[in-house]
Amino acid sequence: MAKAIMIQGTMSNVGKSLIAAGLCRIFAQDGWRVAPFKSQNMALNSYITPEGLEIGRAQAVQAEAAGTAPRADMNPILLKPTTDVGSQVIVRGKPIGNMRAKDYYSYKRQLIPVVKESYDRLAEEFDVIVIEGAGSPAEINLNQEDLVNMGMAAMADAPVLLVGDIDRGGVFAQLYGTVSLLEPEDRKRVKGLVVNKFRGDRSILEPGVRMLEELCRVPVTGVVPYMQVDLEEEDSLSSRLSGRQESEPCAVDIAVIRFPRISNYTDFAVLEALEGVRVRYVSSPGLLGEPDLVILPGTKNTISDLLWMRSQGLEAAVLKLASRRIPVWGICGGYQMMGEELWDPLGVEGEPREEPVAGMGLLPLATHFEEEKVLTRVEGALGELDGIFASMSGMEVSGYEIHMGRTEISGGRGPEDTAKLTDYQQEPEICRPLAYLMETQGGSKRAGANGWNRGNVYGGYLHGIFDSPQVAPKLAGILAKQKGTELKDPQTEDYQAYRQTQYDKLAGELRESLDMEQIYAIMDLERKVRQNGGRAE
Repeated sequence: MAKAIMIQGTMSNVGKSLIAAGLCRIFAQDGWRVAPFKSQNMALNSYITPEGLEIGRAQAVQAEAAGTAPRADMNPILLKPTTDVGSQVIVRGKPIGNMRAKDYYSYKRQLIPVVKESYDRLAEEFDVIVIEGAGSPAEINLNQEDLVNMGMAAMADAPVLLVGDIDRGGVFAQLYGTVSLLEPEDRKRVKGLVVNKFRGDRSILEPGVRMLEELCRVPVTGVVPYMQVDLEEEDSLSSRLSGRQESEPCAVDIAVIRFPRISNYTDFAVLEALEGVRVRYVSSPGLLGEPDLVILPGTKNTISDLLWMRSQGLEAAVLKLASRRIPVWGICGGYQMMGEELWDPLGVEGEPREEPVAGMGLLPLATHFEEEKVLTRVEGALGELDGIFASMSGMEVSGYEIHMGRTEISGGRGPEDTAKLTDYQQEPEICRPLAYLMETQGGSKRAGANGWNRGNVYGGYLHGIFDSPQVAPKLAGILAKQKGTELKDPQTEDYQAYRQTQYDKLAGELRESLDMEQIYAIMDLERKVRQNGGRAE
C-alpha cells in the first residue's frame, strides 16, 4: 500500500493546491509512482479525463505534475456551485443531480464508501499519495461525518502538514488556533507546520517560528516564499479574476467577461503566458474599454449569467464592439449566450421556463438545455473560417466538451441553409462550422461539427482550443498585425512544454524551503534515490 502525506490549510486559498502539486513533482522526481487525491472539491474549473469523466482542475494539474494521467478516483466528489446555496454533485466523474447545501450535508455520509474505494484503488497502484484537504479542519460546525480533512486523514492514516498564509497576516494565530481547535486524536495527526507566501528576511521570522513550535508542540517543516509560478489556480479565489487593469502598454489587449459563475477560465492561461498579450477579466462596461478581442467564457449557469451581463450593461457594450467588427469569441456557456434563444423547460439551470430567454443574437442558434451532461474529449481541426481569423482555417485543435445543452441552427433551419443567413448588420455573411471534430466518449468515437463562425463572431463548445500547439500564438499574432504591430516572439514554445518547466520550478522552490528529510521521516518513507539539483540520479 502507498505511503501518504496530507496537505491541510488554516483556511481557503492558503496555497494547499500548489504545495500539493509541488510535492507530487518532487516525489515523482525522486523516482516514486505518485498520485494526487482530493476526496471532495468545490470548484467551477473542471477537467475531463481520457475516459470522459469530470474531476476538479486542480487534481488534473497535480496529476500532470506527478507524471500520471488524471482519473476520476483522484477526485471522487466534485461540487460545482449553481447558486449561492446549491451545487451540482458529481460522483466518480458523473453528475448525480443538484443539491442544496443543507441536503448535501445530510447526504454526504453515503459517499464515504465511495471515497474509500477510490483512495484504496490508488493506494494499490501507486507508491505515494499526496492528499489535499479543503478549507480548514477547524470548521467545527462541519466536522461531523467529515470526509475531506481529518476524516480523510484518518481514513488514509495519513500524517498532516498544516499550511498557513502569512501574506494575509496573522499566520501564527491561524496555525495555533487551528491546532487548538482540533480534537485530541486529530491534533496528533498534525506532524508539521508550513508558513506559506513569505516575503522578506526569514531571520526576522525565526523567534515567532520557535514560539509557534513550543505552543503547538509541532515542528515547522518549512517557510515557503511567495512563489512566482505560472500554474492554474482555484477558480473563484484566483487573483487573475480580480479585475485589475494593468497600465503597462501591450501589443494585444484581450477582455474576458468575468461572469459571476465563470468556469474553466484556465482556457486563457496560454494567452496570458504570451509576451505582449494582456488578458483582462472585466465585470462592468467601464472596464471593458476597446479591446482587440472579447471572450465570453464558460459559465455554470448560462441563463443567469446572461441576464447578469444584460443588467450590467455589458451585453450592450459587447454588441456595440461586435457591430464595429471587434472579434468576439464564445466558449461553452458564452457560446450558448451568442445565439438567439435559450430554452430551459426542465429547469436544468434553475426554475423551469416555459418561454425561451432571448440570447445576444450574434449567431442564428438556439440552445435547448437537457438533463444529460455532455462529457467528452475531442480532437480535429478548425473549419473554413471567415473574418479576422480566416488564416487560422484548418489548424489542428483538441480539448474537451463539458456542457448541459444542445445548440443548433434556430428556427428549424439546417446547415444547408446557412448560406442564406445574414448577420446582425444585415450583411450577407455565411455562417460556417467553427471546427470539425472527432468526439471520444466511453471508448466510442463520433465525428461532427462544433460551433459556428460568422464574420468576426466565433463560438463553440471546445474547451482548451487555445492550448493546441501554435493556436494561441497565431491568434495573438493576427490581432497584433491588425493594429500594425508585431509580438516579440509569436512562436513561443509549446504550452505543454512550458507547463513542465513550471512544475520543475515549483519543485525546486519547495526543495529549498521545505525540510524534505523531515517530510520523508514523517511519512516513514526512505529516499529512493540520491538527489542532484532537484532531479533523480
